Amino acid sequence: MKGKAAIAGIGATEFSKNSGRSELQLAAEAVFAALDDAGLTPQDVDGMVTYTQDANQEIAVAREIGAGDLTYFARVHYGGGAACGTVMQAAMAVATGVADAVVCYRAFNERSGRRFGQPDAGLGAEPSSQGLEMSWHVPYGLMTPAAWVAMFAQRYLHTYGATSEDFGRVAVAMRRHAATNPAAWFYQRPITLAEHQASRWVVEPLHLLDCCQESDGAVALVVTSAERARDLRRSPAVITAAAQGSGAGQMMMTSYYRDDMSGLPEMSVVGGGLWEMSGLSPADIQTAILYDHFTPFVLAQLEELGFCGRGEAKDYIRDGGIELDGRLPVNPHGGQLGEAYIHGMNGIAEAVRQIRGTSVNQVSGVHNVLVTAGTGVPTSGLILSGNAG
Repeated sequence: MKGKAAIAGIGATEFSKNSGRSELQLAAEAVFAALDDAGLTPQDVDGMVTYTQDANQEIAVAREIGAGDLTYFARVHYGGGAACGTVMQAAMAVATGVADAVVCYRAFNERSGRRFGQPDAGLGAEPSSQGLEMSWHVPYGLMTPAAWVAMFAQRYLHTYGATSEDFGRVAVAMRRHAATNPAAWFYQRPITLAEHQASRWVVEPLHLLDCCQESDGAVALVVTSAERARDLRRSPAVITAAAQGSGAGQMMMTSYYRDDMSGLPEMSVVGGGLWEMSGLSPADIQTAILYDHFTPFVLAQLEELGFCGRGEAKDYIRDGGIELDGRLPVNPHGGQLGEAYIHGMNGIAEAVRQIRGTSVNQVSGVHNVLVTAGTGVPTSGLILSGNAG
């Protein structure tokens, strides 16, 4: 699959807290924008991939945009962990000749509609394997993603001697990047470390500003063959590597019964797959889009992917290590903490802009961008490259 497919088009709606329109309309708008960006028409689309959590059926989106016959359609599980997985599925379909032009999309009213951060006591009562899993901790009040991640974060602090301020440095960097991105919800609204520390507790040791925002919006991508993409409207972002990963003893968000709760083994699985397929190493990456739904998981990802050793991320990010002029600029668009929470798809779009050289916060000399999807769950990742990458 290496180098055989590319992202040829990206599109998005505005990011808001109340879109005022249906999730289906949001999806259609983003797909139209992505097709226009690529210089393709709806009739060129013969494949669609989205998340299992997306409310918009592939056939419904196809009807709304006026697409013809579909030869490939798929969905990827595990919430935000599906983000890069959708592109991986599309790339495999293109590389094997199952489809020629595949649209990946994610659309939701996650702020004005169903808010993922709200407690749901029913999680532990569902007659399913996940319901059984949740039944062991939901009765004890662990009913939200923030609560699940707080368990990990507390252990991480204890194991490696990190502090809440180390988490805060991630939030400060993401908001600083968002402050110069006109598409970001927090455009022109940076924060200080003191403001992070003063923000209210959500679940200790997570402050409010350790948690990503809730957003309405949609993002779509067009995947086609690398050869075809080179003849289209925009410079392609070649899919140099794609991987999915689930670690031993995997659960949702926090795997309580592993021997060690201070790491993210599933991201290590993804990282190993990316480095092996691409033939690259962390030293070959100029900027990274790391899934930042909660700040502690950004530190853990840096370690699992090999940018630094276990417990060393707190030192890696000090003095601006992940800022635009740092050793590894992370999320130049502001990430989900600063730009918008579109389940990671907006991060993939930013990676494409970095490859094209068109980002509002463009990192110099970008050839290879690493992208990750949701962490704490079975997850996925990509390495996107320029034509000479």
